[in-house]
Amino acid sequence: MSDIRQLGPADTALMDAVSTIFGAAFADPAAYTSKRPGAAYLRKLLGGDSFIALAACEDGQVTGALCAYELHKFEQERSEIYIYDLAVLATHRRQGIATALIRALQDIAAARGAYVIFVQADTQPEDAAAIALYGKLGVREDVLHFDIPVTPTTTKDPE
Repeated sequence: MSDIRQLGPADTALMDAVSTIFGAAFADPAAYTSKRPGAAYLRKLLGGDSFIALAACEDGQVTGALCAYELHKFEQERSEIYIYDLAVLATHRRQGIATALIRALQDIAAARGAYVIFVQADTQPEDAAAIALYGKLGVREDVLHFDIPVTPTTTKDPE
């Protein structure tokens, strides 16, 4: 079984390995490895209080990872945790690593006083296993997701 480790500011090399895992698992290595952030950026990110990175390691090798963000709410003194990325190497799937990563995040969330952890999953066939896992651990909500560009575009307002 893999050992689950929360990454801190000194773990920039492990964070690079985590990015490589995500690139491989999502078949998009360019997105995760072509413009890697520098060590100073990673130290700041890993040392902050809103980013959580977990690595599943076996024999010194990263086999899975989870990255999440703690979102501090304005309407009440509480927070929620958003799982941004979760992946396990294909050679290590179906061994409970993803569940162990989520369980470790639950412990962190409870220690921080968060009231919920949430995650999004695509409805693509390749995400069926992820959807099944999340369905065992939580309650499904059907929502719509919109990507809004940073730079405003000229669009006609709906009438």
